[in-house]
Amino acid sequence: MDINFEYYKIFYYVAKYENITKAAGVLKSNQPNVTRIIKILESQLNCRLFIREPRGLRLTEEGKRLYSHVEIACQHLLSAEAEISCNESECKGTVEIGVTETALHLFLLQTLHAFKIKYPEIKIKIQNNSTPKILKALISGKIDFAIITTPFTVSANLCCEKMMEFREILVGGTDYFKIAGKELKLEELYAYSLIGLGNETVTYEFYKKFFSEHQIDYELDMEVATSDLMLPLIQNNLGIGFVAEMLAIPLLQNNSLVRINLNTNVPKREIQMVWDKGRGKSRVADIFGKYLQTGTIKEIE
Repeated sequence: MDINFEYYKIFYYVAKYENITKAAGVLKSNQPNVTRIIKILESQLNCRLFIREPRGLRLTEEGKRLYSHVEIACQHLLSAEAEISCNESECKGTVEIGVTETALHLFLLQTLHAFKIKYPEIKIKIQNNSTPKILKALISGKIDFAIITTPFTVSANLCCEKMMEFREILVGGTDYFKIAGKELKLEELYAYSLIGLGNETVTYEFYKKFFSEHQIDYELDMEVATSDLMLPLIQNNLGIGFVAEMLAIPLLQNNSLVRINLNTNVPKREIQMVWDKGRGKSRVADIFGKYLQTGTIKEIE
């Protein structure tokens, strides 16, 4: 099937904005021409791609499937155009990263600051999600790198490199001060409300395995979607939970949290960078990846 790539480009912008007028403005075209191209594309593909609604357009199921492929292709090509068109002394382009809440706060935020000072023209798009969803985005080509927390398993075509280690500790709000000086057994946690990430996260699987190794069921009284939600709930004495020690230290120091000791240590976890070795990276993605690996920004020859 010989379809002009420009048709796919027009389809990409119409689907992105769900509006023909907005797409035409970005493409520096006019509404009738964009409408005509969409009709031609639908005719050549022998399917309907959009449904008209009062507030704009909505993709059909066929349109959604096409967009999932066209979006990746267009984003890569537009990034390549931006890199090639820039001057030799400049470095422009976009790096797309998927990162978990924990990896963002413990590692990526401080790393991005120095990188942006050196390369202010490089745009960075960050997707914040769970590890399984980030890996899915990486495999489908929607992001350049995944910065995620262990445990996870990946296929052989993905490369992983450890960025840092961290440990999580058990903490509670000030109402739990009376047990802060004790050393609890894991089975004694049943007496308290336990807050943690839900069962679609690797953190849930990590603690489920940890408790199981001690012949104890891991049962949460309160499940949250992201780690950012845990600390406010714990601070307000709604329960106790495991949080990264680095994030808990300031709150322990100002006495808004108390540390609850256990008779067994929670295993350390890692933050790792993952990328697809079978897919070529853009120049700016290569620069960014090397910076994360070495801790210093390396120019690419």
